Amino acid sequence: MSVRNDVPRTLSDMASLALAVTDGMLHFELSMAYEVFAAAPVGVTVPWYDVTVCGSAAVRVGRFRLEPDQGLDGLRHADTVIVPGWADVDVDPPAELVAAVRAAHEAGARVASLCTGAFVLAAAGLLDGKQATTHWAHTDVLAARHPHIDVDPDVLYVDNGSVLTSAGKAAAMDLCLHLVRQDHGSAVANAVARRLVVPPHRAGGQAQFVAAPVPTRDDHPLGALLPWVLERLDRPLTVEDLARQARMSSRHLGRRFRETTGTTPLQWLLTQRIRRAQELLEATDDSVDAIATATGMGTATTLRRHFNRTVGVPPDSYRRTFRARSM
Repeated sequence: MSVRNDVPRTLSDMASLALAVTDGMLHFELSMAYEVFAAAPVGVTVPWYDVTVCGSAAVRVGRFRLEPDQGLDGLRHADTVIVPGWADVDVDPPAELVAAVRAAHEAGARVASLCTGAFVLAAAGLLDGKQATTHWAHTDVLAARHPHIDVDPDVLYVDNGSVLTSAGKAAAMDLCLHLVRQDHGSAVANAVARRLVVPPHRAGGQAQFVAAPVPTRDDHPLGALLPWVLERLDRPLTVEDLARQARMSSRHLGRRFRETTGTTPLQWLLTQRIRRAQELLEATDDSVDAIATATGMGTATTLRRHFNRTVGVPPDSYRRTFRARSM
């Protein structure tokens, strides 16, 4: 799986966030979103999200009964609306939910669906003419029911600017962390990821930069190597260097990396270099040349090429966005 982020955006603060709930929602995605957005990690001092749960009445979410904070009309007052997974894709989502989500978007809200919540956005017409994704088991159904949507079954999430969709289950976490990163920068998103102990970095995501905690189990095959690499990102490391440090053949190292991180050693290394560059752009006044050296990119030209291709904006634009947000 990969990530598609076709429309780079600069966002203003998304202070108020509403979770749209109704009977038939999946509790896993709802709980995940609440866990990400309801409370800032310890040590994070930026203004955090004001989370509200909106529903027409008491609802059944999985096997749980949930009392919303306010009605679905509350979605219209939110800066960001999250629509969790919808359990039964064989039936149309409730008309009142669809109408409320559409009204929220028309009022200017950023709307994101998790997993099969994409069916709600599709019914609201928010995905017409756009790329979107959902759980892989339901992408064919979504495409057949809504032929005006370009459904991509191979990505973790799709960012169309004010409308976003994620694939199933764990990909919902990828999208939630993506939203945090857009709103508050990579350092804050990384802090959220560490608090939630998310899995290692997932493969193929050109916009996915949340650095997962390095495995710490003594028996983990890369448990000693990954911290060693992270301390040496300023050096021109090769696969052979990593294999030598891990006391493996390059081929065996490649297999271990694929099993552990879902990607190749070089792609993982590039991702860590870009992540470090993001942190330095946010937290220091170092020049792009100095950051290129500190992250092992060599030259500012190389850094700009990889950064722009991966993040979607040049380093200078990224710095202006997130340094301004921290002031």
